[in-house]
Amino acid sequence: MSAILFGSISTLVDTSELQRRSFNEAFAAHDLNWNWSREDYRSMLGSNGGADRISEYASDTGTEVDAAAVHATKSEIFQRLIGESDVKTRPGVADTIDSAKANGVKVGFVTTTSRDNIDALLAALSPELTADSFDVIVDASSVDAGKPDPASYEFALKTLGENASDSVAIEDNAGGAAAAAAAGITCVAFPNENTAGTEFRSATDTVDALDPERVRALISA
Repeated sequence: MSAILFGSISTLVDTSELQRRSFNEAFAAHDLNWNWSREDYRSMLGSNGGADRISEYASDTGTEVDAAAVHATKSEIFQRLIGESDVKTRPGVADTIDSAKANGVKVGFVTTTSRDNIDALLAALSPELTADSFDVIVDASSVDAGKPDPASYEFALKTLGENASDSVAIEDNAGGAAAAAAAGITCVAFPNENTAGTEFRSATDTVDALDPERVRALISA
């Protein structure tokens, strides 16, 4: 057996702009005079962790905020927006998962987001994708360290009983790709609309659509 591991919500559905909108609406809800432009947001996507981004931005602007509270509001807004949006899987995602299942390859969802965010996304994608589409789902509560630390990938591999050398990760940001590489997993970069143009030094390949046969071939390459 081998495994294909999807590394974030936006490797399944490109939610990057919904995420940015959710941050900005959360800032307004907390009376913060902040508005992250696409350029601002893109500059923050080299690492994972929304609460950390809020804390760092507050520090840079000399603002005192309860980053955890703002991020909790952002998550609530994001979950609402996902439910209201006509979300669709990205090119090749559904075919890659179907092909993996048909060929005895395990499928994982290895994120650093909350389980509530994952549940909201999968509810919006059902019945095309559900929790049952994955052999393991890793969320922010699964490990202590977020990406680019490899802990989330190591947890997934241990849970699946698979080796890093027999697995492929799909990542949409440089921090996630670095986490996969640190765990010894071959990584395919699948940039979202706000990470397109990023240099994915830790990835074997960068694509704008997934090819099921190419992804599976990398497992045994």
